[in-house]
Amino acid sequence: MDFTNKIFDGPIATHCRATYKGSGYDPQDLANRPHIGIANAFSEHSPGHKPLREQVQAIKNGIWQAGGIPFEFGIPSTCAEVAIGHCGMEQDMAMRDLVAGSCELVSNIQHFDGLVLAAGCDNIVPGTLLAAARCDKPTICFVSGPMLSGRLDREPLALGEVLEISVGELNKNGGTVDARYMEKLEMGACPTGGACPLFGTANTMQVLVEALGMTPEYSSTIPAAYTDKMVSAQRIGRRIVEMVFEDLRPSQIMTREAIENAIRLDLAIGGSLNAILHLLAIGNELNLPEINLELFDRMSHETPCIANIKPCGEHTVDKLFYLGGVPAIMKQIEGQLHKECLNVSGHTMGEILQSAPAASNEVIHGMENPLTKDGGLAVLKGNLAPNGCVMRSSSVAASMYHFCGQAMVYDSDASAYDALMNGEVKPGSVIVVRYAGPIGAPGMVEVECTASAIINLRLDESVSLVTDGRFSGFNHGPIVGHVSPEAAAGGLIAYVENGDFIEIDIEKRSISLLVDEQIIEERKRQYVAPPPKLARGFMRTYAKNCLPAELGGAMQQWD
Repeated sequence: MDFTNKIFDGPIATHCRATYKGSGYDPQDLANRPHIGIANAFSEHSPGHKPLREQVQAIKNGIWQAGGIPFEFGIPSTCAEVAIGHCGMEQDMAMRDLVAGSCELVSNIQHFDGLVLAAGCDNIVPGTLLAAARCDKPTICFVSGPMLSGRLDREPLALGEVLEISVGELNKNGGTVDARYMEKLEMGACPTGGACPLFGTANTMQVLVEALGMTPEYSSTIPAAYTDKMVSAQRIGRRIVEMVFEDLRPSQIMTREAIENAIRLDLAIGGSLNAILHLLAIGNELNLPEINLELFDRMSHETPCIANIKPCGEHTVDKLFYLGGVPAIMKQIEGQLHKECLNVSGHTMGEILQSAPAASNEVIHGMENPLTKDGGLAVLKGNLAPNGCVMRSSSVAASMYHFCGQAMVYDSDASAYDALMNGEVKPGSVIVVRYAGPIGAPGMVEVECTASAIINLRLDESVSLVTDGRFSGFNHGPIVGHVSPEAAAGGLIAYVENGDFIEIDIEKRSISLLVDEQIIEERKRQYVAPPPKLARGFMRTYAKNCLPAELGGAMQQWD
């Protein structure tokens, strides 16, 4: 196939060819081969990103084989597990914008013909999806794959459970822990690299990349440690070169219908609440206002949770690969999908599902035997959250579907966690953690320590948590996040006081502060807003330009 990269062709491009020769490339190759940029989120501080060094090498091999030229460049990545409960956690979600901007600028400046965007965890994966939508060059999003399940004695263990277990041990033993037990916990949680093997944010987003059509079918659930992943990576390298010649772009793949397919899958797996933010942000990036909270709530009534995988179920994600991966789950909800949607492989969803396993099993249930009758997601509205808030209803005990309790108000995850551990929070309470939203944090805090403590103190049938922040994909229980408007934007959550009654009703999809309107107006008159937490740097820029949670919380792209 003939190909000419005009930027590198002819006498006027001598300086470009000389520059790349300085990086070790043959100048004779530069004008007649597609240039493929590979954004690599490899890092040594994240098990989800550590495997990318070898995986990206396999991608590069495939690109060379297909006649392209790979150009690897680095993009930033983090591991939120390290930041939980500490300064920095609030900045984690803003990594999406940093990743998207990095991919966008490098791709445009270097005039790449195609892109492979390689990531593994949490906010880095959706950052690459935002970049793919923004750049609209032939692109494949490569994901590193799930970690293999760990072990604690003879029981399966996932990293997302470690904090809950350790909090439980501290409580059970009066603030002390058995050092040998804790060592077993630490040594058993992460046996390989890859994304934590439950449907936390990392693996939720990895499989949603496939549902969106941005990585080849069956590839997202291949465990990072398997040689199958290296073979898949090499094939992806070959495929991206073909896509350049086909001019197959994300705008043809990430359509409104594809996002709706991804929402269906997210509901079917009982996925992370963070996926809502990310899919809303992608919809906003593509200027699709019909991708909104109301759509999530409507689809949740229609689509059951069928994946028996932690934290909503019993198994781990690494079991999915041999059971048929994402297509096997989507086969069970086939009647609700847009089957004309394209995958980067060139196949439609309908074509992919023709070969998908149809039989249900103990991990992938059928529609007739779901884990929960709906998608495990509830979008609540009321005076406390007129623009909406969300909860993972599939993980809530039936006794907590309607709950009315007295507010205990905190301005940080750490202070609420300390109150729980000190025994200050009593049954019948609603913990309120505010100033944790996109503007107030800024960046949106994962209120994970408090949420985990509620579970392991066995308060999940007597205490609820409400926040304008968000949660880890590992968190579950009677916890409500993404309250909007947030406190820092003048939302009612800013005026809640200790002792106020808050009513949460999942069936009615409502959340209300039961305080007389005149009292609220008096509180507003006396209210003194706290100063911004950051006065400079990237996060200050983010706080000034970010969208609210119901629009995905990313920095604004449209006037």
